[in-house]
Amino acid sequence: MGQALRNVGIVSGVTMLSRVLGLARDMAITAVFGASALASAFVTAFTLPNLFRRLLGEGALTAALVPTLQEETRKNGDAGADRLVSEVASWTLLATGAIVLAAMLALGAHGWWAPRLEAAGMAPDTVARWAAGARLGVVLFPYLVTVCLAAVFSAALQTRGRFLEPALNPVWLNLSMLGLLGLGVHQVAAGDPAGRMEWLCGGVLLGGALQMITPGLALRRLGWRPRFAPARSAGVRQIASLMLPTLFGSAIYLVNTTLSRLFALSVDDAAATLLNLSTRLMELPIGVFAIAVSTVYFPRIARHAAEGRPDLLAADYREGMRLILLINIPAAFGLAVLAEPITRVLFQRGAFTAADTALMTPVVGVGALALPCLAFVSLALRAFYAHKDTRTPVRAALWSFLANVVASLVLMGPLGVTGLALAATLAVFVQAGYLQLRLGRLAPALGLGRLRVHLAKVVAAAMAMAAAVDLVRRAWEGAVGVGAWRDVAGLAVGVTAGLVVFAGVAWGLRVEGRDQLTALLRRKLGRARTADGDKPGGG
Repeated sequence: MGQALRNVGIVSGVTMLSRVLGLARDMAITAVFGASALASAFVTAFTLPNLFRRLLGEGALTAALVPTLQEETRKNGDAGADRLVSEVASWTLLATGAIVLAAMLALGAHGWWAPRLEAAGMAPDTVARWAAGARLGVVLFPYLVTVCLAAVFSAALQTRGRFLEPALNPVWLNLSMLGLLGLGVHQVAAGDPAGRMEWLCGGVLLGGALQMITPGLALRRLGWRPRFAPARSAGVRQIASLMLPTLFGSAIYLVNTTLSRLFALSVDDAAATLLNLSTRLMELPIGVFAIAVSTVYFPRIARHAAEGRPDLLAADYREGMRLILLINIPAAFGLAVLAEPITRVLFQRGAFTAADTALMTPVVGVGALALPCLAFVSLALRAFYAHKDTRTPVRAALWSFLANVVASLVLMGPLGVTGLALAATLAVFVQAGYLQLRLGRLAPALGLGRLRVHLAKVVAAAMAMAAAVDLVRRAWEGAVGVGAWRDVAGLAVGVTAGLVVFAGVAWGLRVEGRDQLTALLRRKLGRARTADGDKPGGG
């Protein structure tokens, strides 16, 4: 448990840095481009290679590669694992290269299909937004190759207990995008947003290269030597067989998200941008802790599955899930209550106006409801992958897709972008509910019954926290007003009050997981005091 918590601390700390940088990146993009059609086109174009990354890299491939690498290491040692990494990387390069070429040709043909869509009755402004997204997609799609190779190298590092370098990958992307956008603002006049957008796209491609190089060099330091070896070994065949159903599930996710983005582009100029910013806010608690816990616990539960130890697998799964819920349930309540001041503080500047804040506030509030389920899904999926069950996640993705499409078509008309956010939230609830139902049947020890009391306590503490935060926010805004430093100070006061209330209620209810978190904090504080004592003049 101690080593796992240390790894969670490493991953969550670095992921916090990457999410903060990602938030800064989106703040910079909205300040330069606002919630314009060009910004929405970039969001949609950048979504496309990221979706294929999930399809071929961090989703299906990682889920199949980690358990297989664990088995290969146990049978043939690091040499066998290194050979398998080279084989998988070679096939990944070939597959992603072919996809990138096909996608660039299809998107580059917008001059042919855009007029035909307009002739078929599609609104001209919608066609124009779709065509703008296609033009940027041609530039951004090569990012897919480097980020999928980065996923292969990162998965190999995680099986060897190395979590720092994989966690740093998004940091390089965000720094590259921020840096080149800054150069673009300096080099290109404000009246040429398209010229500034070219610099931003260059930042994406540079960031992708750095994401691939960093874990690749770390793996090389551990003894791996890169070589082109597209062999059809037993390990490759096993990975392929495990990937096939997962690829189908990831393809469902790809189509689902693509349709959501196209729905958003069809609503108005701002919708895709607002949905993306709302997602970014939710990625902070998910990425900082839920993904960190899932990343650290997945190799452990995969190892227990390979060793035939279901008791240890279930214990690690419940331990990770308790930690995830303890963080993400209060985060969801807090984000919903503070949606408006958070949006003002983070995004309302430059080209992003108060009217955009008013549009985004309900989107954030609705999206926050999905946060605990998204966090739950991140670890629940890995429990199935550890059992080499890749069919159930596919079925869950299919139900989620159907729920999202139907709800989007029903709600986007009367509710606009908020309706799309509500549809996405409903889809996540459907996915989480299906996964939990199947988990209980797969192994009773993984059922929700073992976590029911813990869940009730956390929800009670989070409700008390939300009431306190809302009371403080209303009192502050009534006494001090809103805007600039007032919102920043009000958020600091409200969040502090909420944390105190949540901690007090959680400790009073004896919520599980509090001892582990306390131990982790004490270790970090102890290291900080030791470091201060080692400095000149330190105590």
